[in-house]
Amino acid sequence: MAVAAFILGLVGLLVLNVFLGPLAIVLASVALWRGTARRGRAFLGLGLGIADLVVLIAVMQVDSTVSWSF
Repeated sequence: MAVAAFILGLVGLLVLNVFLGPLAIVLASVALWRGTARRGRAFLGLGLGIADLVVLIAVMQVDSTVSWSF
């Protein structure tokens, strides 16, 4: 779960951050709660999930939409 949270958080920075960010946060939290051996990856997944939401908020403030516009 920790590795999945890390990958989803990383991909979420580029696409679908509205879905992948919260999913990465949940997976990382569950992995930490279960006592995973990969605590570093779980914390990275948690941080990237939060960063996904920060990027989403920044894009919403600049663009006034939920979607990316290129």
